[in-house]
Amino acid sequence: MADLDLLTQSLARNVRRWRTERGFTLDTLAARAGVSRGMLIQIEQARTNPSIGTVVKIGDALGISVTTLLDYEQGPRVRVVPADQAVRLWHTEGGSYNRLLAGTEAPGPLELWDWNLMPGERSSADPHPSGTVELVHVTSGELTLEVDGVRHAVPAGASATFEADTPHTYGNEGDVPMRMVMAVSVPPVR
Repeated sequence: MADLDLLTQSLARNVRRWRTERGFTLDTLAARAGVSRGMLIQIEQARTNPSIGTVVKIGDALGISVTTLLDYEQGPRVRVVPADQAVRLWHTEGGSYNRLLAGTEAPGPLELWDWNLMPGERSSADPHPSGTVELVHVTSGELTLEVDGVRHAVPAGASATFEADTPHTYGNEGDVPMRMVMAVSVPPVR
C-alpha cells in the first residue's frame, strides 16, 4: 500500500476513534474544528486526503497531536521513529516541505517538525488553540517569521518561541534554502 493510502487509512481510523472517545458527534467536531460535516465524513471514510491545515484543525479540536491522528499505536516507553517513517505533510514543486518527525501526548499534544523552505516561498498557519506555543530553531538560511502581522528575522543558529494562537506565517525571503526544526505544544482539551 502506498504511503498516501496508509496515511489516509490511519487518519480515517484515528479521527473516528478520537471523536468517539471524546463523545463528539460529527456536527460537534465540525463546529469545534471549523470544517464541514461532509469533509469529516469523507475523512472518516478514507475518501479524501485533507490539507495539513484541516488535519491540524481537527487535531486541535480533539486536543491531540497530528502524530496521534496519523499513528495511534501505543508502543513501549521509548519510541524510535526511523527517518523513513517521518511523514511529509506539506510540500511545493519548488522543493519546500515539512516533515512530522515525532510527537507525543505530554500532557497535551507535543510535536517535532523538520521544515525546508525554498527561496521566495511561504507557509501560513491558522491560529491554534489558546495556550499553544511554538519553538523554532533555524539551522540554515533565515526564517522570516510573521506572528499576528509583525515580522521577525530569525537567522541560522538562532531560535524563537511564540504563542501560536494568532495567525502566523513562515517565510524565506533569502536566496538560499531555509531549514528549521520546530516544536509545537498544544494544551490538552478541557
